[in-house]
Amino acid sequence: LVFLPCACRQFPGCGNIVTFFQFLFIAVEGFIFEVNFGRKKPAIPLRYYFIMVAMFFTVSVVNNYALNLNIAMPLHMIFRSGSLIASMALGIIILKKRYSILKYTSIALVSLGIFTCTFMSAKQVASDSGLNEEDGFQAFLWWLLGIAALTFALLMSARMGIFQETLYKQFGKHSKEALFYNHALPLPGFLLLAPDIYHHAVLFSQSEPFQVPVLGLTMPIMWFYLFMNVITQYVCIRGVFILTTECTSLTVTLVVTLRKFISLIFSILYFHNPFTVWHWLGTSFVFVGTLMYTEVWNSLGPGLARWREMPKKE
Repeated sequence: LVFLPCACRQFPGCGNIVTFFQFLFIAVEGFIFEVNFGRKKPAIPLRYYFIMVAMFFTVSVVNNYALNLNIAMPLHMIFRSGSLIASMALGIIILKKRYSILKYTSIALVSLGIFTCTFMSAKQVASDSGLNEEDGFQAFLWWLLGIAALTFALLMSARMGIFQETLYKQFGKHSKEALFYNHALPLPGFLLLAPDIYHHAVLFSQSEPFQVPVLGLTMPIMWFYLFMNVITQYVCIRGVFILTTECTSLTVTLVVTLRKFISLIFSILYFHNPFTVWHWLGTSFVFVGTLMYTEVWNSLGPGLARWREMPKKE
C-alpha cells in the first residue's frame, strides 16, 4: 500500500523505473514457470498479444506520467476506479450490450463521485496560495492535461478489457499466459525511456541508506521501496489470477474494489493528503456505485437467509 506512494512522493517522476522493474520481474518469472524457457507455444496467436501489449504499455506509461501533471495520488486512485463507466460505455458501443436499471444507476453514482472529487481537486489547484496568478494558471493547465491523460488511459484500459474478452471467447481463457506476454513483450519499449530510467536509478542510489530488517543489509532506501513494490505488485497480480480461477467474477470485482478503497484510505491517512467532506462524499459515491454494479447485495441476501435458517446450538 505504501511503497509506491513513498517513492512517488520523494521522486514524483519515478513511475517509469517502477513500472520497468515490475514488468521485468513478472516477465522473468513467467519465462521460467509459464512458457518453460520459451519451449511452450502460446495458445493465443502472438499477433493478438502484440495488440494487447500496445494497449497495456500505453495505459501504464500514461498513468505514470499523469502523476507528473499535478494529479494527487488519491485523485489518481479515484479516477481509475471509474473503469466501470468506461467499460460500460464501450460495451454498449462496441459489443451492443444492454444493462439493467441497477447497473445504470451504479454508473451514475460512480460518475457523480468522480466529478465531485475532480471538481474539488480543481479548486484546490486553482487556489494554491503558494503560486502567483500566472504560475497558478499554468499549474491548472497542467492539471487539466493530467485529467485528459487519465481519461485517455481509462478508455484505453476499457478497450483492452473488451479486446481480451473477445480473445478469451475465441481461444479460451489463458490468464497466466496473457500475464506473461503482457509484461514480456513491452520490455523493448522501455529502451525509449532508458534515459529517464537511468536518471532515476542514479537518484535512487543516492538516497539515504537503510538497514533491511532481519537481513541486516544496508542499501539505499529508494531501492528498498522499489524492491518491496515489485514483490507486493507481483503478489497482487498473482492473487487476482488465483481469484479468477477459483472464485466468481463477482467475488474478484468485490475484492479488487475493496483493495482500491483500502489503498485510498491508507494513502490519505498516511500522507496527510488534503481531503475535504466533498472528497469523502465523492469517494462514497464511487465505491457504493461500484458495489451496486457487482450486485453484491443479491449474493449476500440468500447467504444471510441460509445462515438464519441454520439450527442454533443450545
